[in-house]
Amino acid sequence: MRKPKIVLLGAGYVGMMTASHLQKKLETSEAEITLVNKHEYHYQSTWLHESAAGTVSDDQTVMKISDIIDFNKVNFVKDVVVEIKPDEQKVILENGVLEYDYLVIGLGFEAETFGIEGLKEYAYSITTINACNKIRNKIEENLIKYKETGDEKLLSIIVGGAGFTGMEFIAELGHKVPQLCEKHNIDRNSVKIICVEAMQNALPGFADDLIEYAVRSLESKGIEFRLSNVVKKCTETSIIVENNGEQEEIEAGIVIWAAGIRGSRIVADSPIQNNRGRILVDEFLRAPEYNNIFVAGDCSLVLDPETGRPYPPTAQIAIQQSYPLADNLITLVRGNNKLKAFKFAPKGTVCSLGFDDGVGVVYGVKLSGWKAALMKKVIDNRYLFLLGGVPLVLKKGKFKFI
Repeated sequence: MRKPKIVLLGAGYVGMMTASHLQKKLETSEAEITLVNKHEYHYQSTWLHESAAGTVSDDQTVMKISDIIDFNKVNFVKDVVVEIKPDEQKVILENGVLEYDYLVIGLGFEAETFGIEGLKEYAYSITTINACNKIRNKIEENLIKYKETGDEKLLSIIVGGAGFTGMEFIAELGHKVPQLCEKHNIDRNSVKIICVEAMQNALPGFADDLIEYAVRSLESKGIEFRLSNVVKKCTETSIIVENNGEQEEIEAGIVIWAAGIRGSRIVADSPIQNNRGRILVDEFLRAPEYNNIFVAGDCSLVLDPETGRPYPPTAQIAIQQSYPLADNLITLVRGNNKLKAFKFAPKGTVCSLGFDDGVGVVYGVKLSGWKAALMKKVIDNRYLFLLGGVPLVLKKGKFKFI
């Protein structure tokens, strides 16, 4: 009798956690499990802002998939997904074709530029380890070039977006830039870190007092906020913003875009109904019209039953999705159709403002300062524990508090 084929696309939070659950609960005789990823490593996407700033090393952020997933139980295919053909139950890769009985789409996110002229060509984005390396290197290269040329625009770092990612990134820059200035003998006050945001406030969704705390904290580190400034265009050496109908050009040595994400273009180009690469799933995380395709993480849209609006795509929801997802796959493989519905149980949100500061709400309790920073590390280390137990926490965990 042929074993059912389960194919997992992407080794992000969804792919890794689901594969981990399946390898523990399914016998190899019950199903053939395949995990596809373009790299041999998994990384904490919630740590990318630190990697981009250079405050956390890639060695800490990245972990080998083989250290977590048992390749005797899960087939690993290092390849790039090119196309999903749901009607044929096939996935086209750059170097082959995979057939499946059950498919899990966890391909992650991409930067959303909203069609703004020049952003795709000239702005950097915090999306992958390689992208973060380019940002980190470019910032330091600009400081070196400034010493050679005296070109002051090289000292201007523009960050587009004062949402979660933008705020966490500029907070890391607030710690890292003084170190770089000391290294290259540059006056810290001559380096401009400017955060441009179209909304009237930073951190939408947070309480006013926490927003005020976060902005004050970052301003004390030399961050300049330009709120209610809509980015209209990005060039190789500047951005053009508009405020109250007036446009202004701001010179920049580098522009980092952190003002929006979308789902995978592979999903967007598939015949599965989607919105900017994200699929509105049913209560069992299945794609519309395809009961053998499950979607989770950044590629999924899950609606809040109280507001009717999609939950933000976070690591928290992706990790929670992996549990019923794996259980439902096991149920189907074993010939049972009684599936578990997914219900998101939000535990709160913490925004890091550097290794020793932050703001957030956890189980309804507001946190700021070192308490929020401590909770952020607990959250990060908890994921490592869920994925690889105590050994992974000891190897990759965060323990720096002061």
